[in-house]
Amino acid sequence: MGLSDNLKGVILAVASSAFIGSSFILKKKGLKRGGASGIRAGVGGYTYLLEPLWWAGMITMIMGEIANFVAYIYAPAVLVTPLGALSIIVSACLAHFLLNERIQKMGIVGCVSCIVGSVVIVIHAPQEHTPSSVQDIWTLATQPAFLVYVVATLSAVLALVLHFEPHYGQTNILVYLGICSLMGSLTVVSIKAIGIAIKLTLDGMSQIAYPQTWFFLTVAVICVITQLIYLNKALDTFNATLVSPVYYVMFTTLTIIASVIMFKDWSGQNAGSIASEICGFITVLSGTIILHVTREQEPPPPPVGTVTWFINGDSLKSPEEEHLITHHRLDEYYEPRGFAILR
Repeated sequence: MGLSDNLKGVILAVASSAFIGSSFILKKKGLKRGGASGIRAGVGGYTYLLEPLWWAGMITMIMGEIANFVAYIYAPAVLVTPLGALSIIVSACLAHFLLNERIQKMGIVGCVSCIVGSVVIVIHAPQEHTPSSVQDIWTLATQPAFLVYVVATLSAVLALVLHFEPHYGQTNILVYLGICSLMGSLTVVSIKAIGIAIKLTLDGMSQIAYPQTWFFLTVAVICVITQLIYLNKALDTFNATLVSPVYYVMFTTLTIIASVIMFKDWSGQNAGSIASEICGFITVLSGTIILHVTREQEPPPPPVGTVTWFINGDSLKSPEEEHLITHHRLDEYYEPRGFAILR
């Protein structure tokens, strides 16, 4: 007996989480090295593009996103998206060993909560209802309720980019991740529409000639690029184990709202199943919050114009923590003790 569509979606979503969770750490290390040798991404720099680790993280993320893309073809968003919590567990564990971002005992409780909530969601998830053509998807996308959601989302993104980012982007994580999450919810519904069009085309019902297919593709590309830009800024500015859970909570919540409005994922389900899914989702959210509040905070990056001591690229130390060169006047002497870089 073959695997059900929902089970295929679950397997792909779990694999996607493993790839994406790893990519956060690889990209974070690449961003730190790039910031040590040039202008940080958080203040508009692009030196991280020269770092192999950042590209390794990008390739890993692309692999994860491909697996996630295919998962949306086989399973509804209310099932696939919450399983992204597993990427938080992966990134938290790897950050503990590779970035020295310590995970506390309560953080383990948070990880367990994420797993338990994910299992509850999988058990009670609705079956996927695939539209018969991309025109049917377009009808769903142009229904008044979803159009209201799109207008509200784009208005919020513009407000965050034009007003809040210049004033609060470097101090409030919700600015960068709000932009990522809002655009991400539109990315998911667009990607799902493209995936369904590809699946129908492979089944012999070509959707390539429909302009709606190319419209969804264009929206997806724009949204993905925007997400990557602001996710890089968030990773460069804030602790990786803070970015992962907050981004997950915001992205998952908005994506489920968008999917439920557009694709009517809960249509046909009884109240008990919907309540179980919501409880599972709340359990996952609780786990991510526990994981977040029990993590040690990363010290803020030094402002431009201050003296920062860099040792071996990644380590950040103060003059009191490392042997340094003390530069005296010409009539005094040099005491050989290390070096410093003026940022």
